[in-house]
Amino acid sequence: MASRIVMSKLSPTMEEGRVLKWVKQEGEAIEPGDVVVEVETDKATMEVEAMGSGVLRKILVDESTTVPTGTLLGVIGAADEDISDILAEASRAAPAAVAAAPTPVAAAPAAVSAAPLGAAASAGDGGRIKASPLARRMAEQGGIPLHRVRGSGPGGRIIKRDVEAVLTSGLPTAVAPAAAPAAAPAAIDYDIPFERVELSQIRKAIARNLVQSLGPVPHFFLTREIDMGQVMALRAELNEALQDSGAKIGVNDILLKAAAQALTEHPYVNVSFAGDHIRRFTRVDIGVAVAVPDGLITPVLRDVASKGLRQISEQTRDLIARGREKKLAPEEYQGATFTISNLGMYGIDEFTAVINPPAATILAVGATQDKPVVVNGNIEIRPRMRVTLSCDHRAVDGAMGAEFLATFKEMIENPLRLVL
Repeated sequence: MASRIVMSKLSPTMEEGRVLKWVKQEGEAIEPGDVVVEVETDKATMEVEAMGSGVLRKILVDESTTVPTGTLLGVIGAADEDISDILAEASRAAPAAVAAAPTPVAAAPAAVSAAPLGAAASAGDGGRIKASPLARRMAEQGGIPLHRVRGSGPGGRIIKRDVEAVLTSGLPTAVAPAAAPAAAPAAIDYDIPFERVELSQIRKAIARNLVQSLGPVPHFFLTREIDMGQVMALRAELNEALQDSGAKIGVNDILLKAAAQALTEHPYVNVSFAGDHIRRFTRVDIGVAVAVPDGLITPVLRDVASKGLRQISEQTRDLIARGREKKLAPEEYQGATFTISNLGMYGIDEFTAVINPPAATILAVGATQDKPVVVNGNIEIRPRMRVTLSCDHRAVDGAMGAEFLATFKEMIENPLRLVL
């Protein structure tokens, strides 16, 4: 029996995926477990394995093409098997595929799928305009009345690409756009040459998730300055002791351990707002924000409080390396209960980070700098670092966040507590 290769929903936030490379070609023999195609999700590159044996009979989505989850990508079957029904079903589905090829500089605008004023889009039973849920949401956020959009889907159904065409055309709309729309604003023509850069799946996820965070989530921010002298001394001693082993402890590893210990002491900060209740997590899973060429990914180190500094260092380095190569499995970058974003290596003094839902907190770490400070009545030059805790006020109050930061600061300034 023929088996289908489908763009599966590989993460809770994934709405579409991009076909990167067909490892197998039409006519090639396939066994269960063979990698058939590589796809790019909103966070990683995944290998899709065959569930059955046979021959790759048909490739339905070309490389460098983006399609919604659930789209049929290809068909595996016996060499002489009739797959016409499957192909007809795929044709009727007519997914909104988006090719990733760049637009030439100063290219002419594409044709717009907008109906003229007074021209109603196709309606289903009861006069309801037929549109996909994603298209409806995009139209609402972008202030586009659905009756102004001509659908190109099956039976005149309005789909994602139809709304995108209106949004990018600059056509006037009857409804003001939302305060923080997920869709891009209409392009303004300044008659300046430009090069269109397609959004990667990671960048699309960042745009979608952060709009859902900074608008709906009531942020507040708490900042502390911490003396880093003891941490620097401890790190130097540990790395000298580990020199023969090849292991190395970084400042970020110590920050992870200190955060985990502080969260253990203040579990009311290790939480998530869940509508009618707050989820207080009994394990500390910390996400580490990592810059990649086309966006940001947050590998998650599990049960950090139970790990030693060397184990934290080894596991974090492995996760970061594979994250930059887009080789993480979904469970390795989802589900953090707390996040640390460190821009100190870029010379940033301090900053505020946007909470990554559903977590309720994120810690922004700045650079360590030598500063004159008063110590026991005397002025000394000390290495100092500023950290800012972003909190979801629906789940964490100011006093809670302040108590957590006080404990975090104490552990950093007295780091022997972390190795006992």
